[in-house]
Parts: sequence; structure tokens; C-alpha cells
Amino acid sequence: MKNILILGGGGYVGCNLVRKLLKQNHNIIVYDLLLYKEDVFEDLKTNKNLKIIKGDIRNLDLLETCLENIDIIIHLACISNDPSYELNPNLGKDINYDCFPKLINKIKNFNIEQFIYASSSSVYGVKKESLVTEDLKAEPLTDYSLFKLKCEEILLNESSKFNRTIIRPATVCGYSERQRLDVIVNILTNHAYFNKKIIIHGGSQLRPNIHIDDMADSYLHVIENSTNANNEIFNVGDENHSVNKLAEMVNKSCPEAELIKEEVFDQRSYKISSEKIYKKLGFKTKKTIQNAIDDLVDAFSQKKLINTFNDDNFYNIKIIKNKLKSLIND
Repeated sequence: MKNILILGGGGYVGCNLVRKLLKQNHNIIVYDLLLYKEDVFEDLKTNKNLKIIKGDIRNLDLLETCLENIDIIIHLACISNDPSYELNPNLGKDINYDCFPKLINKIKNFNIEQFIYASSSSVYGVKKESLVTEDLKAEPLTDYSLFKLKCEEILLNESSKFNRTIIRPATVCGYSERQRLDVIVNILTNHAYFNKKIIIHGGSQLRPNIHIDDMADSYLHVIENSTNANNEIFNVGDENHSVNKLAEMVNKSCPEAELIKEEVFDQRSYKISSEKIYKKLGFKTKKTIQNAIDDLVDAFSQKKLINTFNDDNFYNIKIIKNKLKSLIND
């Protein structure tokens, strides 16, 4: 049993990960602003192994109060994806990068065993190689990706004794207690189920995806294999499907939906290899993208997700835009 601090633990992946770690009887502190869903852990409020601290990653004095007796830190906190970041690049840099070296400096005063940082597979930019592996040069195309890479460099160059691992996730998809409907598989499924339309922009471009359960499981694997994962960078994905293929999979689960193709100028492809984490840590995905689509359809049909086009909480960019003023003032 470990004492684990999850920064950004109330997010799309984080709330799934928290539940898995609690099932393993770990003690969990979630440190999160809870911008997207205040009651994301309502079903766990009687769990004595879970503590929720509502706080900003930039508030190091508050964050420091959480560090005593912590064994493992999992850093998921950020303004995620390019559109949300670009709403206010100064704020994005402040949250995603500027406070990171200060955090690393702060934890030196504590007996942290392991630090896991969630980066992004977007740090590679666009590559000609058929599969993008961790040894290829990172060439980020946006500030969001650039500052993810800079945080990686700070962590890997840190001289402290704690083990450190960097995860570069593919795009996550599927159902979560803190649902996102602004990532490609979830977008397509939402429109197919409710609007009976699957609009494909381009189609031939490749996109790496991973089921949300597998994404959470990858962190469990890194924790369980801390020594082998030390000072390593791992791509974590499952299937590199074309947008056309993803649309076909959605259509399989929503056969009444009409496929509509629209041409786009930008047909850049992104594809990653996750062979390294399998060879080094034995991690292998258990679920498929089709499973993620089916899980979403089930959630829609059971009315676990309602008002999916008008509820801003499903869309990161809308929430950040609505709360931009308070975030800047903080």
C-alpha cells in the first residue's frame, strides 16, 4: 500500500485512475481545481482512503501541505490540448510549465519515491516514419507540446534520488465519470448516437487512440515496475487507425448514423509505437477502441450522459473560456 498524490486527479483520466488505485487499497490524495465537475467523487465520499484537496497547481504553499508521507506523485494537471491552451497562452505557460520547476524543487524536501509525469505524444510533431518510437527526436509544433517537452527535460535532468517516468499518451477515449466529448472517438460517437450523423473531416489521416481503462492501467503498471521504469519515457497507445476506420467502427455501434465526408486541407497523420512499454514493463492493452465506442453508446442509452451538446462540462475549451478570468486572477 502506497500513499499517492495525484495532481489533476479529478480529470478525465484521473478520476478513472483514482478508482483503480483505491481498489488496490492505496491511500490517495487528489489535488485538483475541479473545474469540470465538482462532485466527480461523490460516490466515494465515504471512502477513508481518499482525500480531496481543491487547489491550484500554482499554489505551492497549499500543495506543500499534501506532501508529507507521500510515496508517489502522479502529475496529470495541465490545461490540456492546443485549443484550450491557446485561449490564453500566458496562462497556459504559467500552469503547464512555469510552476513545474518550482514543484520539483519543492518536493526535494520530502521522501518521494517516484514521480510520474503525463506528457503528450504530440511532442513528436509530424514524422515520416511508419511508427513513432521514443528514440525519435521530439519536434513539437505548438507551445502546448513544447512546454510538455520542457517539463520532461526538467524531470529527467533532476538530480534527486526519486524514480521518475514520463508517459506520452495517445488520445484517450471512452466513458469516464468526468466525461470529455471533445476528443475524436467521443466526438464521432456523440454525433452518431444523437444526431445520426458521422461527419468525417478528411479521413485518411491516422490518429493513435487508447481506451481510458487501459490508459489508467498503464500508470498502475509503472507504479508496480518503478525500478524498470526509472528514467524512462514511454509511449502509451493502442491502435493507430485512420479517421475513416474510426468512423466505420462508430457506425458499427450506431448503424442508423449516416456517414458524411468533408474535405480538409490538413491531413497530417500521427502514429505511435507502444512496443517499448510492453517489452520493458510487460504492459499490454486489454480493451479496444470498439469497446470504448460501445461503452459510450451504453452510457448514452442509460442516460448517464445527457445534454451532451449543450453542457459545457463535457468540453474543456468551453470550461476554460468560462473560467478564464478567475484562473488569471488566481
